Amino acid sequence: MDNKDNLDLKSLARDCGLFSELPADEIVQKISDLDKSYQSGDLVNIYNYFLSVSTNPDVLMNVIRLADRFRDHSTLSPLLDILLMKNAGTQEIKEKFINTRVMCAKAIANYKDTTTVTPLLYCLNNKDENYKVRLACADALGRIGDRYAVAPLIEVVKDEDEKSVYLKESAASALGMLGDLRAIDPLVSILESNKGIWDKFTFLKERVIEALGKMRISNNDRVFNALKDSLLDESPQIRINAIEALMDSDHELAYDTIKRCLTEDDDFEVKKNALIALYNLGGREILDEVISLPIYSSDLKEEAQNMIDEYEDEVVEIYRDDRNNQQ
Repeated sequence: MDNKDNLDLKSLARDCGLFSELPADEIVQKISDLDKSYQSGDLVNIYNYFLSVSTNPDVLMNVIRLADRFRDHSTLSPLLDILLMKNAGTQEIKEKFINTRVMCAKAIANYKDTTTVTPLLYCLNNKDENYKVRLACADALGRIGDRYAVAPLIEVVKDEDEKSVYLKESAASALGMLGDLRAIDPLVSILESNKGIWDKFTFLKERVIEALGKMRISNNDRVFNALKDSLLDESPQIRINAIEALMDSDHELAYDTIKRCLTEDDDFEVKKNALIALYNLGGREILDEVISLPIYSSDLKEEAQNMIDEYEDEVVEIYRDDRNNQQ
């Protein structure tokens, strides 16, 4: 049966132990066992009701997982109620539900429903809110893909009074997912203003570079110069991220800029990633060059040879597959 009117939801909740002192794992098992007796439409109605009446965070997290299998839009309402918790009472009560609300934000993002942007922004912009919930909301906004979220996310990235660098990182990543060109200037400004700093801003710069790489901006010299300057950053990971972003940028000077890392960078992992990027951009020619010319280090020559060996193995495998398909 798939009729909400035929379900005694309160009795089902009582049978599953939602109003009892049973351990959470026992309640969770009883709820999971409902799959054996009810069809999808009924299960959606049951889960929605359980989300609205359960006060156990562990039980709620399990019901959110179960409901996410169906992603019925009727479930958005109880999910948003849990996320917002406007009538939760004391801060101590809200603290118990932090992980549950984080999971809610992730589940809400799966719907790609633009009507959820406003409540997600409400949590994101509330500086009294737990930073984990704000992080999850920023990520959800990026995944939903609504351009309405761009300006608020930019404000988070630009806000000098924002205490959570983690939130800035998540907002920068979300802007990369959204790909809106309005984010370019504030993102580049972060790289320019924190140039050469290897501290708490390192991960933020990594996220900013990743975001700029996802935007695939080929004709913006300011972006190109910021990525080029990032190749001189103290953090090897930032230099690696800059190489990847330059590789994705389609800028006419990207190849030659990355190539300088092969001889000018002291970190082997950076040089290795530069070699891979150059191979992706131009093919095997760079590998042969590295092996044949004395200006390249022995460890880089070995890496180039390994890449050639792997390339040839792939070609042989493809050839064999083609032959087998023809036969």
